[in-house]
Amino acid sequence: MIVVEGLHKHFGGFRAVDGASIEIATGSITGLIGPNGAGKSTLFNVIAGVYQPTAGRVIMDGEDITGLPPHDLFHKGLLRTFQIAHEFSSMTVRENLMMVPAGQLGETLWNTWFHRGRIAREEAELAKKADDVLDFLTISHLADERAGNLSGGQKKLLELGRTMMVDAKIVFLDEVGAGVNRTLLNTIGDAIVRLNKERGYTFCVIEHDMDFIGRLCDPVIVMAEGKVLAKGSADSIMQNEAVIEAYLGRGLKNKAKAEAEA
Repeated sequence: MIVVEGLHKHFGGFRAVDGASIEIATGSITGLIGPNGAGKSTLFNVIAGVYQPTAGRVIMDGEDITGLPPHDLFHKGLLRTFQIAHEFSSMTVRENLMMVPAGQLGETLWNTWFHRGRIAREEAELAKKADDVLDFLTISHLADERAGNLSGGQKKLLELGRTMMVDAKIVFLDEVGAGVNRTLLNTIGDAIVRLNKERGYTFCVIEHDMDFIGRLCDPVIVMAEGKVLAKGSADSIMQNEAVIEAYLGRGLKNKAKAEAEA
């Protein structure tokens, strides 16, 4: 679904992404890991149109989407979430979801004057869809809670729910587990797997929790210093000497060696 060819993103003399090339297969849950500063989030931002690339191309379903703005990519079914959730804190959880679909009738002054019935019917349909999403994510009990009162994990579930309010093809999840307790992280993981298997979502996931990555993702791509270092299954990545050296650290390497010798 996504092909990234020789992507560069430079900030002055700093090469945040330095010639990265990746492929994300349709229907996959692809993991993207690497140390802090490896260029993972910058790569996401270039793919999602937040940053213009310095060089390189991004292809989606055979179409060159390089440099398209986020709202155009949204309509093509490419969505992303952020490390810090961006909710409308004073609105309810249900209202946050209802805000997502574009082109709603109530967005124009003319319709608010002359098509109130149509607007009311559309809002009722959106409310029902939002409630279906909340039920899918097992957070129906939070429908009328202000989004600003949610925990970090609940906000991540809400962000995932937003992607379900439109016809998403591929979703880029940036550190979905950051600040999330283990129980909610398992709930988020279950939702991602169900969306992938039952609704055909393609995902690319940045995450530091290797247990989470190992459970969900195949393949796993490793970045370091703006470049792609390795790609493979989670098990093969965990055994890759270059990955252990660059990302997982000598401590894990020495531990594995000690266990093998025991």
